[in-house]
Amino acid sequence: MLWVKALHIVFVASWFAGLFYLPRIFVNLAMVPADSHAERERLLLMAHKLYRFMTPLMAIALGFGLWLWLGYGIGRGAGNGWMHAKLAVVVLLVGYHVYCGRLLREFEQLHNRRSHVWYRWFNEAPVIGLLLAVVLAVVKPF
Repeated sequence: MLWVKALHIVFVASWFAGLFYLPRIFVNLAMVPADSHAERERLLLMAHKLYRFMTPLMAIALGFGLWLWLGYGIGRGAGNGWMHAKLAVVVLLVGYHVYCGRLLREFEQLHNRRSHVWYRWFNEAPVIGLLLAVVLAVVKPF
């Protein structure tokens, strides 16, 4: 079980590296001048490759998490309300990941409607999600 837990943590950390960096690329894309095609294409390539890389990391992290939950029974049974809350946070983070893919497609199609300031705030959401997930898993407040 400890190997599964360790691998879960490694893949979650790797996935979050992408969740932290991809919106930062969006900030830079939103600031690219209209006549700077080379810069825009370079940032789009970086964002596309990162999204393609972080999606399997998410799937593997979710797989190891499910293994811990269903295979070893972590968080199951009475007195494990923290797990329900953590699963809700995970669902929101997966939704955030999918929404990042949608935003990337909007940038690729030149349909971005948001400012770099909006993306700076958007970039903070995974920090809050990570904080909640870690506190719930470690402290188990309920």
